[in-house]
Amino acid sequence: MVISRTPFRISFFGGGTDYPCWYRDNSGAVLSTTIDKYCYVTCRRLPPFFEYKHRIVYSKYEHVSKINDIVHPAVREVFRFMKIKEGLEMHHDGDLPARSGLGSSSSFTVGLLHALYALKSKMVTKKRLALEAIHIEQEMIKESVGSQDQVIVSFGGLNKIDFNGNHNIEVRPVIVKSGRRQELEDHLQLFFTGFSRIASDIAQDKIAQIPKKSKELIELKGMVDEAVGLLTGSGSLDGFGKMLHESWKIKKSLSKKVSTGQIDSIYEKAMASGALGGKLLGAGGGGFILFFVKPERKEALKKSLKQLLHVPFHFETTGSQIIYYSESGV
Repeated sequence: MVISRTPFRISFFGGGTDYPCWYRDNSGAVLSTTIDKYCYVTCRRLPPFFEYKHRIVYSKYEHVSKINDIVHPAVREVFRFMKIKEGLEMHHDGDLPARSGLGSSSSFTVGLLHALYALKSKMVTKKRLALEAIHIEQEMIKESVGSQDQVIVSFGGLNKIDFNGNHNIEVRPVIVKSGRRQELEDHLQLFFTGFSRIASDIAQDKIAQIPKKSKELIELKGMVDEAVGLLTGSGSLDGFGKMLHESWKIKKSLSKKVSTGQIDSIYEKAMASGALGGKLLGAGGGGFILFFVKPERKEALKKSLKQLLHVPFHFETTGSQIIYYSESGV
């Protein structure tokens, strides 16, 4: 039996420049971090005593004899990619709901890949996990997704990720003093809006708009280095929050589907309560919303958004890990 643990992520700047249709001809970059909320995938070999070959447990149960019969697209394509021949049982558990803007789909794909490699007694690099997850999601499942989530959840930590050419991806850890990292964490508050969405549906509209949005995407990418400079410096972090606000305004202009009237109302209420900036995480439309607020204003912000679920979190640095391994596989 094998259990993998893969973190969820928060993306600060550069989202949109990680779509292959953009960075193949233009460079892209994002600034992201992983947090201490995780996706757990348990895999074991299934004894041949059942009328089915594979047992797959997530929000639904699937009992199937052929990989092609698996309904869950990521499970089906990961099994196919890994050339699974033997019967397997897979369970998924997550700390946070799916389709919520924290990269949960990619965390699942990376975690399942990692678990299946471990079940075959193979150790693979974090970069290989990321690139193979990108291939599975974009080429096999044919989802309209970017390439940052697979990378950040594989590697873990606070990173600048550069995208160039055909999946030429470089991960550059952002080195900041521990006190500075804690200061950033102390300025962030995360809330669940109470509704989820299918990220690829919104992404399709954003991708369709990319040829018309070069100026905006170049501006979003430029914010990445500016934000890294703020974090590695010693001055006030207020500029980080104000940049989040500017980035959110640009992100909303990429597609009418990014925000909604309800999201706009939440955002305006937060800004009136002391937030310096914020953003809806992921493709948009719902899920989790992040705000940058001075520590002394956090309680006031939480009170003003009392209809939302506040989710405390901390940064994490490990990325996808195998947290349990039994050689017997059962």
